[in-house]
Amino acid sequence: MTGHDVVFLLLGAIAVGAGVLCVTTKQIVHAALWLVVSFGGLAGGYLVLTAEFVAWVQVLIYVGAVVVLLLFGIMLTRAPIGRDPALDSGNRWVALGVALATAALLVTVVIMGFGHAYKEIEPGGGSADTLGAAVFRTWVLPFEVLSVLLLAALVGAIVLSRSDIGEKDD
Repeated sequence: MTGHDVVFLLLGAIAVGAGVLCVTTKQIVHAALWLVVSFGGLAGGYLVLTAEFVAWVQVLIYVGAVVVLLLFGIMLTRAPIGRDPALDSGNRWVALGVALATAALLVTVVIMGFGHAYKEIEPGGGSADTLGAAVFRTWVLPFEVLSVLLLAALVGAIVLSRSDIGEKDD
């Protein structure tokens, strides 16, 4: 194992560990902060793979925009910030079983579908030219649909947080 492999494995462990902490914590703000750590570990993995542009896009869009949008939505909906025992439904073990089964299914499908496909990663393989061509040709429609979905979620959070909408003063 080379030094790059060790760093990549450590960053992967940080990303997975922070992801687990993100979904298991009972405080929503802490969950958002663990999500930042997980996205940061993922961006570091992209840097190790010499895909600098993708790493900075990960930091700017996911850490800089999605997590800020999540925290902004929390503030607008007046969600409880501290621990709240009413938020735990008691289905933790069922949820863990479903999550493990889903992960096993996804890993199996990816291995069966792409197990024999191997591409040597070359330095600069995640160049801005290649990525820009893929984003603005192939993935432009899904990208725009996702942005509209995030906007709709923010507008929905604002509407749900407003208590004076729909009330008429007589």
